[in-house]
Amino acid sequence: MKVCRRETFNAAHRLFREEWSDEKNLAVFGKCSHPNFHGHNYVLEIWVEGEIDPLTGFVIDLKILKDIILTKVIDRFDHRNLNLDCPEFKGINPTTENIAKVVWEILRKELDAKFELEVQVQETEKNKVLYKGS
Repeated sequence: MKVCRRETFNAAHRLFREEWSDEKNLAVFGKCSHPNFHGHNYVLEIWVEGEIDPLTGFVIDLKILKDIILTKVIDRFDHRNLNLDCPEFKGINPTTENIAKVVWEILRKELDAKFELEVQVQETEKNKVLYKGS
C-alpha cells in the first residue's frame, strides 16, 4: 500500500556550472542559466509504501509525515535561493532531479527503514521527476 503527502514550496535557483563560460551555460541550460536566478512554485509529493498497521489502519500517520516534511524540507527550502542559501546544494546544480534526490536523502534519515520512499518534484506544469533512491 502506498500513501502520499503533497506539499508546496517556492524557491529560486540558477542552473549553471561555474567552470563553464556564460555561452556554454546558456547553450546547455538555456534561460535557466541567467545570472540573476529565477523561481518556481515546486510541488512535492512524498510517497511512502508499507504494510497497513492492523491497529491504526494506517501505513503511516499522515500527520507525522506532514510534520517531518514541513520541519525537515519545507522550512529549509521555502522562499530560499537554493544556490546561495541552502548548504545541501553546495557544489550541486539544483536541477529538479537533484532537488528530488536531496529531499529523498533528508527524508530517508527520518523514516523507519520498513518504509519504501519515493519523492516526486514538479517544477512546472509540464516538468516532474521521480526519485526512488539509489
